[in-house]
Amino acid sequence: MRIALDIMGGDHAPDAILAGGLAAVELLSPEDRLVLIGDERVIREGLRQKGLSHDARVEVEPTTQVIGMDESPVVALRTKPDSSIARMAELGKHRGSPKHCEILISAGNTGACVAAAQMSLRRLPGVLRPGIAVTMPTFFGPVVLCDVGANPEPKPQHLYQYAIMASIYAQKVAGIVNPRVALLSIGGEEGKGNSLVKETAKLIKSDPAINFIGNVEGRELFDHAADVVITEGFTGNVVIKLAEGLAAGLFKTIAHEIFQVDPALAARFEPVVKAIYKKHDYHEYGGAPLLGANGICIICHGSSEARTIKAAIKNALSYAQLAVNDGIVDALRKYATAEESAA
Repeated sequence: MRIALDIMGGDHAPDAILAGGLAAVELLSPEDRLVLIGDERVIREGLRQKGLSHDARVEVEPTTQVIGMDESPVVALRTKPDSSIARMAELGKHRGSPKHCEILISAGNTGACVAAAQMSLRRLPGVLRPGIAVTMPTFFGPVVLCDVGANPEPKPQHLYQYAIMASIYAQKVAGIVNPRVALLSIGGEEGKGNSLVKETAKLIKSDPAINFIGNVEGRELFDHAADVVITEGFTGNVVIKLAEGLAAGLFKTIAHEIFQVDPALAARFEPVVKAIYKKHDYHEYGGAPLLGANGICIICHGSSEARTIKAAIKNALSYAQLAVNDGIVDALRKYATAEESAA
């Protein structure tokens, strides 16, 4: 596999991103290639320090421009053709080319990454709009939330396809047999929610291949009421960031309160807190796949650290080995065949 890594995207770029990429070299087979995209001077120096300057598994793709986190995705891609995200997209575009990369990874501007991936990778057969799927750790097990930012104004058919794609992802990656699928809404009762939720519920309910259990409220996400939760990109993005901030705040509050009561107890309790935090730490999951893209695009958190990037590369290789995209295409093909038969 050829993996394109944008080292210029993210709050801690380029140093942390490059460090994560170089740490992941040990995960690569002799046939794999990690293509580092960005400031050539920084990359070459990093390779030298790690003793990887002559490692055949690592390639350098120099660029001179960077797309900021606050820039308009479409405008930035058009006006910055030599940016790391634009170059990453180019490497994913030309199948059959010796430089073609099957895996694209970036912690940069999410909108630009999604737009670039859709323009270069295109969509899998039958997919209307790709969606970003995040694995949320809970006390009872992982929950896949889709979409969290790729499609803020979807149609019911888009959300229905997210239910199909996220189910396949949950089965193959999380190992969940017959995942329970729910729609995020303002109430668990049937008929609750806006027109988008109601129309989507009808579509999903009509598909016997989906284990649809109805609506769930936001407070039920961490009770593991469902294995897969579907929503539009705006709400999904707010939910995931709220969850991250709340988790970090709770851990800080608990640690502070214990220390105030008994510093000695806090020292004994510290390993427990760290173990719990690790289980709920998004850095351990690496990044979120853009489901429906005709290739593998992993979008990492803007605050990604070195370990986040290493995990993203590891998970991307696993995504490829588990043939998630083949499963999605097969599921959508079965749906299309069923529709034709019904017509």
